[in-house]
Amino acid sequence: RRAPAIGVAAFGVLALVVGVAAPVAADATRAEPTAADVPAGFLRADGDVITDGRGNQVLLRGPNVNNLVDFSVPDSAVPAVTPLTEDDFAGMAEQGFDVVRLGMSWSALEPTRGELDDDYLGEIEQAVEWADAHDIRVVLDLHQDSWWNEGTPEGTECRAGTSPMWGYDGAPDWATITDGAPRCQFEGRDISPASDRAFQNFYFDTDGIQSALVETWGELAAVFADEPAVAGYDLLNEPGFGETAPVTTSLLLGRYTDRAIESIRVAGAPQIVFIEPSILWSGLGFDSGPAADFTDDANIVFAPHLYAESITMDRSLGIPPIADMERQFLLAERAADAYDAPLWSGEYGYWGDTADRVERLERYAALEDEHRIGSAYWVWKQACGDPQNGAQDIGDGLMVQDCATDEFAPNDALLDILSRAYPRSAPGRLTSLTADGASIALTGTTDERTCGLDVWIPGDAEPDVEVEHVDDLEVAAVEGGWRVTGCAEGEYSLTAG
Repeated sequence: RRAPAIGVAAFGVLALVVGVAAPVAADATRAEPTAADVPAGFLRADGDVITDGRGNQVLLRGPNVNNLVDFSVPDSAVPAVTPLTEDDFAGMAEQGFDVVRLGMSWSALEPTRGELDDDYLGEIEQAVEWADAHDIRVVLDLHQDSWWNEGTPEGTECRAGTSPMWGYDGAPDWATITDGAPRCQFEGRDISPASDRAFQNFYFDTDGIQSALVETWGELAAVFADEPAVAGYDLLNEPGFGETAPVTTSLLLGRYTDRAIESIRVAGAPQIVFIEPSILWSGLGFDSGPAADFTDDANIVFAPHLYAESITMDRSLGIPPIADMERQFLLAERAADAYDAPLWSGEYGYWGDTADRVERLERYAALEDEHRIGSAYWVWKQACGDPQNGAQDIGDGLMVQDCATDEFAPNDALLDILSRAYPRSAPGRLTSLTADGASIALTGTTDERTCGLDVWIPGDAEPDVEVEHVDDLEVAAVEGGWRVTGCAEGEYSLTAG
């Protein structure tokens, strides 16, 4: 379970973002991606889809992984994370997942200004190596929640209507400038005077802290510039709104994002950059964002967090959705179109009663297939001491931790939906997709014969596959299921189950 992203006070900013759920259009046109822009073997954005550069659309589906996040530790006797091991990647591969969004913390990466921590960098490199060994790509996500990992200092008297709060994760102390604003919260961690002020100072580059992070992105990207297993870079998780939204969440967030992209490119890294709107999207179901012309870079993917009917404030208040699940998909698609970029859901998830979780996740899965996009579910493992987990008897991830025994067991009710059949890659462009467990029906079209069809199908029973205009078909058993591969030309189809 995640702590609510935004509480009642979001109504105060609602008026600022209603009607601007897509980026403002602009006359400037970004350069179109070309084969020369991205080397062979690397994923890239091509119009409204992610491709492999060999004529195949790629769907990236998997979980978020938070084992490397430098969380605050509410109870020193209960670890906030569990060790990340190769077994985790093997387990994800057995579910058919082909991507992880790997959370990293600036506080652990650069605890001393201007110096990357070699040990922590080594943990990231090891994770990428393990992922690659299991045919999983990695999105490197600079994670933060409420800016940094300090909670309310002992002895603090919070103002009426606010309350003490735990710390979470994010920036190092040297990059945290709160100007003495109280570390208290109003209806949720993301409405805190201290974190709002810290974000404000970041957006305005006070003491050069934004410039420092821009430089850090260049250094990190240089490490992975030649690594095709890295699908791309997610520049800042759920950026806060500071104190002057929408100036911060549109103009200034766009300015930071463009600076970081430039730093990554100067370092020679060709991978995709995943861009996020602010935390308001997670809390409201929509948001303004950087203007459509905020960058000239063509290799970007719009990656909002599609939490509609989950942790959005309307659900916490028990009122009808401001933007329901179906509407949020349309808003996200509209925003991605304004950027001339593919859409990818960087986070989503559901909590509460099992039957209700399953019903919402089934709806989400059907919409995801209808829109033919990928995503990263929150979260693979959530340790019992993770401040986002709250005080409960389990660590509520896809692999559920028993807090009494520290043992993990799969949440089969959710994994049965998430591990459903899907095309990891498909020649040309997908034109339709439906799936339920081991049953799948897809169609696509390609201008030339391409041998990039690669379909995951879960389960022990060998699938009965029927195709049209697909040849060289092979069905191979893998851990957890089957991989169906082949070549296609023109309009083609595949069904199984």
